[in-house]
Amino acid sequence: MSDKVGPKNWRRPLLLQGDNFTPPARTPWGGRRIIEQLKAEAALDVTGPVGESWELSVEPDFPSRLVEGPSLDEVLHSDPALLGREAALGSTALLVKLVDAADDLSVQIHPRDDDPALAANESGKPEAWYIIEAEPGAGLYLGFRDRVSRSDVEAALDQGEAVDDLMTFVPVCAGDVFSIEPGTPHAIGKGVLLLEPQRVTPGKRGITYRYWDWNRRYDAAGRPDPNGEPRALHRERALDVTRWEGPRGDALIECIRHRAGPAPIPGAAHLTRLLSGQGPLRSDVFSVYRLTGSGSLELPVADRLRGVTVLAGRLALHDGHGCLDVSKGQTVALPACLGPLQMELENAHAVVSGLA
Repeated sequence: MSDKVGPKNWRRPLLLQGDNFTPPARTPWGGRRIIEQLKAEAALDVTGPVGESWELSVEPDFPSRLVEGPSLDEVLHSDPALLGREAALGSTALLVKLVDAADDLSVQIHPRDDDPALAANESGKPEAWYIIEAEPGAGLYLGFRDRVSRSDVEAALDQGEAVDDLMTFVPVCAGDVFSIEPGTPHAIGKGVLLLEPQRVTPGKRGITYRYWDWNRRYDAAGRPDPNGEPRALHRERALDVTRWEGPRGDALIECIRHRAGPAPIPGAAHLTRLLSGQGPLRSDVFSVYRLTGSGSLELPVADRLRGVTVLAGRLALHDGHGCLDVSKGQTVALPACLGPLQMELENAHAVVSGLA
């Protein structure tokens, strides 16, 4: 553990480093909008595509670090009061990413936490999506269409056919919110930029199984190459964890989508609930709010760690002991022990992500 952790008072908003990017070989579908749009003010010297930015993470592969130096996981382990209801876990299950799809992601699925085939260091991964921006016609592939069976998917895979033809394609707009439960086949489509809260058991790795990757091949650096290698697929595990019963098509989309509309940045400061146990999109996993506009407002207390990611403008956070300025492209972790947080918004668009 860093010697900077122990004596410091971390019971305040914690600004996180903004360059926790995955390598192009891991996300060959990535674009440049995270760097050139969301994080342009930081003037980061990053070349090539960036598919993911792990904004708030204690997962071992890509852990977040505070601007002040130590890792977020170290800080959370140092003081249980930072975690609230998650104190017994020793860290947080919240993971928040930015995702930029310049090409279609693979058709994939996540298992449940209690899946008996998971290894001791593996976790299920429910997730939610907040659409920041979408090119005209861009969308998501969500669930297999009505009457598509496991044998239909197996036949398509055996014959090298397009698995996306078996799925429901959903055009999206900025402000759309989705709740993706384990067992739901999905793929983020080309042209979508989104924020993605996930729940991953602390100390474990969230698991993704891929059915199909559009028959693409890549070189060792993740660049498209017809003479390269395909990405690893997990056909049988993906099929095994698929939820074959339940709503499909429009009925599924009605259950898992809320259309909040584009962020109303001009106007007075406003806090809007998007996803929670009380709705408007119901979830027993996540709590997602949107901050917009200019002026003052109070963010109520919560009994878990939360993340605030600024997508436009600025926030000034007053916790009673000091003020922290948070700019476009930055994420701050809010410990559970904070009281009501006074905020000053300036032409702001931000998302507050937490667990239910």
